[in-house]
Amino acid sequence: MKILHTADWHLGKRLDRFSRLEEQVLVMNEIVQIADEQNVDLVLIAGDLFDNFNPGVEAAELFYKTLKRLSLNGKRPVIAISGNHDSPNLIDAPDPLARECGIILIGHPKAEIIPFGTEYFNITHSKEGFIELKIEGINFPVRILHTPFANEIRLKEYFGENKEEEINKVLSQTWKNLADQFCDDTGVNLLTAHLYMNKRGAEILEEPEGEKPIKIGNADLIFSDSIPEQIQYTALGHLHGFQNIGTKEKPVIYSSSPLCYSFSEAGQKKYVSIIDAEPGKAVSYEKKLLKSGRALVRKTFTSIEDTVQWLGENPNTFIELTLESETFLTADERRLIYQSHNGIVHLIPKVRNLELGENPTHEINLSQDIDILFKDYFKSKNGGQEANEELMNLFNEILNA
Repeated sequence: MKILHTADWHLGKRLDRFSRLEEQVLVMNEIVQIADEQNVDLVLIAGDLFDNFNPGVEAAELFYKTLKRLSLNGKRPVIAISGNHDSPNLIDAPDPLARECGIILIGHPKAEIIPFGTEYFNITHSKEGFIELKIEGINFPVRILHTPFANEIRLKEYFGENKEEEINKVLSQTWKNLADQFCDDTGVNLLTAHLYMNKRGAEILEEPEGEKPIKIGNADLIFSDSIPEQIQYTALGHLHGFQNIGTKEKPVIYSSSPLCYSFSEAGQKKYVSIIDAEPGKAVSYEKKLLKSGRALVRKTFTSIEDTVQWLGENPNTFIELTLESETFLTADERRLIYQSHNGIVHLIPKVRNLELGENPTHEINLSQDIDILFKDYFKSKNGGQEANEELMNLFNEILNA
């Protein structure tokens, strides 16, 4: 059988003042197209379906329309779990209606899905954190251990007060019990979770900028050796770069977000994972490149001319732009830069500090005019750089307002 694994859609997310919805529509179309071209039998979406607990109407509409298309109107099962950006109750709410389209929505850890069937597949076993599917045309069962994200309160509720010590032990034991009971080599055995997971002893993986952190120190870090040996493939969500923290024989995959969502992801390529699986054998997987969306770029320049030229040559980007110079940018220079490109998210002027040697401490005469005091303060905070006329005019305008 073939399985498509994706995660971290963050529908409704913005990049500062820029909406990403138009790009998200395109990349959702691309994911549906890949699922159809690859003729996948099952879709797993490993959390962070939305970017916040109360998604807008357009984001919610895009989510449900995409799930319906992925499900081929009920022919292909789609399983989506909640992440740390999602409201578990919101994810659970449409589940009874979603089942009519072959879509299984799981908001809470330890959720038990009431068995149901469609014309094309049936849930043959269900327990807290586990379902088994029988899909038409596939002559073996598909077992899925599912663990949506649990926040601090739910972790204490499920795992006790000492979650820092207990979470690995409890998850490991819970998964093992389910796997021992249901996962033998007569079926395909999968785990999907939205967790901060790493290989024991490996370098700590960094969470992307702008991501609500799961990792507080190492308290919420789950180790991949907690995964039962019966599991052939683990579909993870949370980290936005594609990576395998398992082995070639038993992959533990972060499939990546479908778009670059912060400048810490600048230059990253985005993927979905296509898995070939059968009972009792090692799976194989392939990264399928996603091509939609504007690239995120961090650039540093030392001249206005070079900046404007590069901006004109790279229109379909979002940019964090740093401009190093001897003096502060004038209003005309800023205007020229912003008129050269419609995707400048941040413009960071960086004035080179002057070598002034020791600056002796001196008393401040508070009886001086306010503009003289401001000039003195500005100079002391900016390496001896004098406030120019334009800045002083702005200061006086604010002062007089």
